[in-house]
Amino acid sequence: MNAPLAERLRPKTLEDYLSQEHLVGSEGALTASIKKGILPSIILWGPPGVGKTTLATIIAEESQRPFYTLSAINSGVKDVREVIEKAKSSGGLFTQKNPLLFIDEIHRFSKSQQDSLLGAVEKGWVTLIGATTENPSFEVIPALLSRCQVYVLKPFSVDDLKNLLQRAIKQDSILSKKEIELKETQALLRLSGGDARKLLNIFELIVTSEPSDKVVVTNEMVLNKVQQNTVLYDKTGEQHYDIISAFIKSIRGSDPNAAVYYLARMIEGGEDVKFIARRLIILASEDIGNANPTAMVIANNTFTAVNIIGYPEARIILSQCVTYLATSAKSNAAYMAINKAQQLVKQTGDLPIPIALRNAPTKLMKDLGYGEEYKYSHDGNGNFIAQEFMPDEIKGKAFYDPGNNPREEGIRKFLKSRWKEKYGY
Repeated sequence: MNAPLAERLRPKTLEDYLSQEHLVGSEGALTASIKKGILPSIILWGPPGVGKTTLATIIAEESQRPFYTLSAINSGVKDVREVIEKAKSSGGLFTQKNPLLFIDEIHRFSKSQQDSLLGAVEKGWVTLIGATTENPSFEVIPALLSRCQVYVLKPFSVDDLKNLLQRAIKQDSILSKKEIELKETQALLRLSGGDARKLLNIFELIVTSEPSDKVVVTNEMVLNKVQQNTVLYDKTGEQHYDIISAFIKSIRGSDPNAAVYYLARMIEGGEDVKFIARRLIILASEDIGNANPTAMVIANNTFTAVNIIGYPEARIILSQCVTYLATSAKSNAAYMAINKAQQLVKQTGDLPIPIALRNAPTKLMKDLGYGEEYKYSHDGNGNFIAQEFMPDEIKGKAFYDPGNNPREEGIRKFLKSRWKEKYGY
């Protein structure tokens, strides 16, 4: 039985490797290390189907090292320890040929599983290559992450994917026997969601299901042959981004019914509970902010709770949080304030801090007047004394404009009583 097209076309050398020039191009961050065979432990972070496993295999081949693989889906601590023992006996401590241990989907490893890798990585028994589709900052324990370099693989461009299809037509031993014309590619690219493996599998399905040796690929043909109901929610493709976008916009637009509907779509599609909860924390600050500071507390507690509970009960906690956020007062004032402040910092650079606000840890600094004119706010009436906190060049520049909601109207009233003359509240 023939291997799938994606496997048949898997690159064997760096020269055949598609895209990721920033990592393995002529000036790539990994190119020289691979050629010399001297590598640190690394984490390859990127979306599905962009060549993480392929790159790990090529690294092993190019560096001529023993190569061991584990999948985080079906490996436990015992499996990790067994592979490490094999690697220790096949390599050598402090040699340039110490074995490579590739762990696919390392973000699925528990803390104890990741802990079991620490000693081997730290002592140089193995060089770890981990592959993940999730942000390593959240999914890899700090002790292990600190011992690894993280390299980000970029999504394939449309041109990359079209080139891959042409490569399949010309180089594959099976497809090259047919006369294939790529008349339209939009449906192929959309259904693949940028995943090269999925693209090739769909392409092979379409081409090989045609009885004729002459195949003209059109959007209509692709959609007719691929059952749409198998792609109701692809958490790694286009649907992933479309649904999370609709989800966030529904909460922002104060529609709890639409928000819960899209939440259900994600849950039924197997979306990572932590991904959903993280987005709710961001939304609680970006779209609600000081209109209801409790929203951040609810969202943060939701993240903690769903991590402890997990599916299926986590759906109830997520639903409570989503309906709370959707029905909360909204304000993007804090979000807009930091955007404005960052933009001004980029324009004006490092402006001098007012002398009165500077710290004076040495006698020289005190002699120069550092902190001399500072007024301690708690000494004033209502714990407030009017004074200048901004650099001279941007005096009176306001960034925070409280939103039109009861809580922030109170904030505006407070600021007006203090800073009406300066900031115009």
